Amino acid sequence: MKTSIIHILGAVLVCVAALAGYAQWYGVISEKSAAVADLQNQIDTKTETRGRISAARAALAGAIGDEAAIQNYFVSETGVVAFIGALEAVGKAQGAKVNVLSVSATGTASRPSLTFLLSVKGTFDAVLRAVGAIEYAPYAVSLSMLSVRRDSEGDGWQASLKLVANSISADAATNTP
Repeated sequence: MKTSIIHILGAVLVCVAALAGYAQWYGVISEKSAAVADLQNQIDTKTETRGRISAARAALAGAIGDEAAIQNYFVSETGVVAFIGALEAVGKAQGAKVNVLSVSATGTASRPSLTFLLSVKGTFDAVLRAVGAIEYAPYAVSLSMLSVRRDSEGDGWQASLKLVANSISADAATNTP
């Protein structure tokens, strides 16, 4: 009987040792799992941050393209001559003659603008079509004064108009990448 008690005690000691070893390894594995979970959280946070950064970069690239497109609606200080040429071309396309009588810088430093005094000559239909085409040109412009009268030199018509075009400074126009 003594040998069976020794065998039972030996078996119990082996079971207790196995349970102690299991508990110790379970503690080690739990610590490692916590460390892995912490690392996974850091990876997820950095991945999310990288995603937000790339979304911000894409939005910025889109905004830069939008800014360049919007700047095309303004007359830059260096583009006045080209704008005058475009006004004359619009009049010619409508069968009227557009003359720019004067150009002056107006507005404030934060909202600059250019004021153009124009004369449009031609048939009544051509004059009104030219004025309409100028008013609805793809620029930020507004007519602040318009008068239409019969030309004293014959059967033609003449329109005098004051056109205010929103402007941007030359360095603002060139600073856009």
